[in-house]
Amino acid sequence: MEIILKQDIIGLGYKNDIVNVKSGYGRNFLIPTGKAVIASPSAKKQLAEDLKQQAHKLEAIKAEAVKKGEALNGVVLTIAAKVSATGQLYGSVNAATVAEELAKKGIEVDRKIITMKDAKKVGEYEATVHYHKEVEVKVPVVVVAENAPVAAPAAEEAPAAAPAEEEAPAAE
Repeated sequence: MEIILKQDIIGLGYKNDIVNVKSGYGRNFLIPTGKAVIASPSAKKQLAEDLKQQAHKLEAIKAEAVKKGEALNGVVLTIAAKVSATGQLYGSVNAATVAEELAKKGIEVDRKIITMKDAKKVGEYEATVHYHKEVEVKVPVVVVAENAPVAAPAAEEAPAAAPAEEEAPAAE
């Protein structure tokens, strides 16, 4: 069944795309909820006219998406999570967690436009933010153990070594 999408649907397509879906999905979900219409010849003609009229508006939307995407360039998220002894996370790091971390950095992103495989172990992952059908930004996500901070152990070892050296000359 050929339909015209009326809004972005992650995994299917973007607004005003003509896509093929299974008949049941189109008839029972997409069309009744207003997310799509049947792609009849008259609907396709109407879509073509609308796209011509909105060309400058669509360019502005794309430019805004590019601007938002540039704000994410160079951003690396480090997420501390509770981890078992085997390296398994208690729970998982997902798109909602990434959206929360970006909000903490002052970048507001809707969790629905972020796709990411759920992280269930400590390691490096990649989240994709879909601002526009032509603008996708990949954000590296590093999941670390909450109880094992990276920078703190090096700082603790240096002061511990200094008092040991001072005590050694006093003992002679």
